[in-house]
Amino acid sequence: MEGVKLLDLFGGPSAAPRLEQSKKRLAAIAEQEGLPMGTKREMTYNSRLAQELGLWAAEQGKGPEFDNATYRAYFVDGSNVSDVDLLVELAKGVGLDPKAARKVVVERTHQAKVDEHWNRSRQSGVSAVPTFQMGGQQVVGAQPYEVLRQLVIEAGAKTRG
Repeated sequence: MEGVKLLDLFGGPSAAPRLEQSKKRLAAIAEQEGLPMGTKREMTYNSRLAQELGLWAAEQGKGPEFDNATYRAYFVDGSNVSDVDLLVELAKGVGLDPKAARKVVVERTHQAKVDEHWNRSRQSGVSAVPTFQMGGQQVVGAQPYEVLRQLVIEAGAKTRG
């Protein structure tokens, strides 16, 4: 899959300042949370196959490892996470069987499950990723810890001593 230039996604050359502002905001949040963030990413790619493989990886007990590897590939290295060969390499890199991973992606064995998740999300009002919902409220987009903490508290969670 080809992907879309971030500049085009934001509205073309006239949107360059807005894109740079968005990148700086995301980089600041990542830094605050101790997450790596690269500067190479100029494209956005369809992450559907990565989501399907991620569900399978979770079933194999390697969900967080695969999610972290996919995050690094996309947000740090700027890689195309819709590329089957890349996804298989990421799976292999976290200790998953590459032949089984390729089968999951090529045969789309987890497509229906991801469809189910997407439908449930749409029904609950989610239209962007990430979206955090709790207690009838939602927060959209990458957010600092304090924003998410406040969402949880407003939903009725009690803080620990």
